[in-house]
Amino acid sequence: MRAAKIDRYGPPEVLRVVDVPEPTCGPDDVVVAVHAASVNPVDYKIRAGSQRGAIRYRLPWTLGLDVSGVVVERGANVTRFSVGDAVYGSPSHKRPGTYAERVAVNASELALKPPGLTHEEAASLPLVGQTAWGCLMPWVERWTEPRVFIQAGAGGVGSFAIQLAKAHGAHVTTTCSPGNAQLVADLGAERVIDYRSVAYDDVLSDMDLVLDALGGEHRHRALRITRRGGVVASIVGGVPAATEKYGPNLGLLAVGGAMVGFWIHGLVRGVRARNVIRSPSGAVLEQITALVERGAIRPVIDTVYPLADIARAHAHIETGHARGKVVIAVN
Repeated sequence: MRAAKIDRYGPPEVLRVVDVPEPTCGPDDVVVAVHAASVNPVDYKIRAGSQRGAIRYRLPWTLGLDVSGVVVERGANVTRFSVGDAVYGSPSHKRPGTYAERVAVNASELALKPPGLTHEEAASLPLVGQTAWGCLMPWVERWTEPRVFIQAGAGGVGSFAIQLAKAHGAHVTTTCSPGNAQLVADLGAERVIDYRSVAYDDVLSDMDLVLDALGGEHRHRALRITRRGGVVASIVGGVPAATEKYGPNLGLLAVGGAMVGFWIHGLVRGVRARNVIRSPSGAVLEQITALVERGAIRPVIDTVYPLADIARAHAHIETGHARGKVVIAVN
């Protein structure tokens, strides 16, 4: 079968589509014939080697953390799915590999694909959906009509998070470029800030919940606009920048120190400061499917590339200007 692999860290061109052995189906796995995958920022960070302090793979390795496809084999312990089921999901960072014609995934990390979505649309949702879910759902229902600020609303996580927050009664503010203002408004943002001309921390205050999608200084700026008793959920740990500055091992220590500083800064201000790491969960995907089916969540796709153009897809997402998700059509 074909798969896009890296045998060294580097620019997008290190990705090569080659013939590889078929995956082995473990007792708790299903093998999925991949119809579509998607590209996430973590993928290009892994490919470039900037995450190797935290995520270490034995090269060569197949990347990819989103999948939509059809079950072609199931393990002895699997009862949730049958051969022929259309499924979608996001495997653990320990077992990527969705840039391939087939992939073995733990069945607990999958759900039945929303029937109204194409495979390309479904593949755009799992990782960003679970990330946004982990940031918002532990908190957003604690308040009536919470004031939620979502950074980078036109990105993959941001475009999902706006819809998720809106579906749970939030008043949503976000940042984006002027060219994406209508998109985020259509998704449910009630206030849109042009990050190029306005510093959001100059015009916002007393937010209940902030999703920090930028990291670095933005985590502390987010704390300044959050009311006492509110929450800042950050999804950016800063590993790439720290790795570049200090190397993979010392860089990881620096990131740990920065996270502790973020937590302490929040404690001093009376704000819950949280670093959120996505947890693969078929159960969460089932709840996302319900939101999709009732029209509360819709995929936002920038471009669909064939697997043969995986390097172009990585170059595209690495610009930081994709609207929503970049998707890979595989089969």
